[in-house]
Amino acid sequence: MQRTQRRSATPGGISSVFAAIAQTAMATIDLVVPLRCAGCAVGGTRWCDRCARALLDDPVRLAPRVELPVGAWAMGPYGGPRRSALLELKEHGRTDLTPMFGTLLARGLVALWRWCELPDTTTLVLVPAPTRSVAARRRGGDPVTAIARSAAAQLGSSVRVAALLRTSMWARDSAGLSAHDRVLNLAGAVSVRRGVSDLPVGPDCAVVLIDDVLTTGATAAESIATLRSVGVRVDAVVVLAGA
Repeated sequence: MQRTQRRSATPGGISSVFAAIAQTAMATIDLVVPLRCAGCAVGGTRWCDRCARALLDDPVRLAPRVELPVGAWAMGPYGGPRRSALLELKEHGRTDLTPMFGTLLARGLVALWRWCELPDTTTLVLVPAPTRSVAARRRGGDPVTAIARSAAAQLGSSVRVAALLRTSMWARDSAGLSAHDRVLNLAGAVSVRRGVSDLPVGPDCAVVLIDDVLTTGATAAESIATLRSVGVRVDAVVVLAGA
């Protein structure tokens, strides 16, 4: 698994005319949506250096209340600028934060690989945790899948994303439910998407379940069990924040 070089913000082939148009468009957006940091709300920037430094943690091992058959890791705690930025992304459409979270996820995956917490395989497959379709439609897409794709693009061609899982429409929103109630709510509610044929199986393929926040571990446990039922072995769970 190798880290690829990122392209410059402005490709060399773009003309000054298009660059000026882009700058004008961003200025117009800023007039409509005030420019403020998604982590601390300070004005003048979408993501300040102070908040960026606060997120530069090494992955930490989690001990969720629902026992998991594999290790679960978080990029940091669900609080401070991390929590604020995740809420801005998920609830307020701040899709400009996707590359930043993609970089954090990529950095964490590289660290886990170096620590031998991930198998040394030729292919790494990131499987986004399932989300309720109504929530994805409301948010204009699934932010976890978008973050996973951003991380994969930064890590290179040996890393890919497989959106294999979905949550049944009858499953309730888990917010406010106890660990026991979350398990009951998700029992049988997670399934493999219809039409999926290219399952990540085999000794040369490592699979990591990706999510934004791990609270009780109920979603991860049901997802792992569902994937196992179709022959997919999950090697680790990695989330952006542990609650």
